[in-house]
Amino acid sequence: MRNDYDFTEGKRSAVVPATGKSRITIMLDDDVLAFFREQAEAQGIGYQTLINAELRKAMQPSKGAALTVASLRKVLKEELAALRTITA
Repeated sequence: MRNDYDFTEGKRSAVVPATGKSRITIMLDDDVLAFFREQAEAQGIGYQTLINAELRKAMQPSKGAALTVASLRKVLKEELAALRTITA
């Protein structure tokens, strides 16, 4: 090892900013997370990508109705129930 290193030209690159994305912490039930991980692995994609896609689908207006927290919960619950019956 050297006694002295020159970092004057160094650039920080450990954290690469992702445009259009935000890092958050979210609490999910263990079975919900396990479900999305299994589905994502079967599809060959990341589970966070799959969760994001499902949330994006829920954002699409259906029958002219506005998206609310209650309607989002309803859609997620229905989608998870449907996927459970498919995989059962």
